[in-house]
Amino acid sequence: MHTTPVNIEPVSATLEYLHSASHKPVTYMLAPPGGHAWETGSYAAMPVTIRDGRGRVDAPALEREGFQLCSAPSAMTAFGEREDIQRRYYPEMEELARAVSGASRAIVFDHLVRRRAPGSLSPFGARDGQRPSAATRVHCDFTPASAQRRLALEMEAQGIDRVSRFAILNLWRTTRLPVLDAPLAVCDTRTVNPADLVAADIVYPTRTGEIFEVLYNPAHAWTYFHGMQFDEVLAFKQYDSAPGMPCHTPHAAFAHPATPPGTPPRESIEIRCLLIFD
Repeated sequence: MHTTPVNIEPVSATLEYLHSASHKPVTYMLAPPGGHAWETGSYAAMPVTIRDGRGRVDAPALEREGFQLCSAPSAMTAFGEREDIQRRYYPEMEELARAVSGASRAIVFDHLVRRRAPGSLSPFGARDGQRPSAATRVHCDFTPASAQRRLALEMEAQGIDRVSRFAILNLWRTTRLPVLDAPLAVCDTRTVNPADLVAADIVYPTRTGEIFEVLYNPAHAWTYFHGMQFDEVLAFKQYDSAPGMPCHTPHAAFAHPATPPGTPPRESIEIRCLLIFD
């Protein structure tokens, strides 16, 4: 039973959107070469209303809004060792992913443990050796091109010859305390216009990833779930090859104006999972 009070009042906050870019936006997660700027796009904090999904009569659903809050107890007690996470937590999340999506197969291919640094919120949570923190820039983790690249990698690694439909799902959980600091907001995919999504590059030390950054649209409908507990997981769609299905779910952490003073910085783990459908 959850003891955190339900907060059904909408929250007025800001989220960092892409404002403009003359070329494809690039963000560097390591010191950029030749003294270039850390990022090439222009960004703006825009006012948004974020509603508490716990107050809704019709709970958000993965195949309607693109996200869903799941009851998901875990046997994990700590998330400090990568091998332990891969051995014990990945199978739990693959089982959850299949159950929530109806996929015939789920393959976890990545995870990230975030521990927000006190007093700072950053666009993508980590730069130049910093530990991953809360990512406050509105984005989607995959474009169609980068989703296809991920599918190809997993098909080769798993010996899969053919896939008729695939999707990529994120599974997000607090690693210990209820989430009162820097909660995660997700956007109803039905309110996102394709023109809002702009392909952008993130440059890491060993690779470059392509994501969608997002232009502000007042029609965007934002939701969070107040005080998420350890036995809850927020599942949200990042790609789906099936026409007409929720595909790209924008998301970002935000500074909740009612966060109590002295609240410990948020710690969370996110899983990225490839779904394969028969």
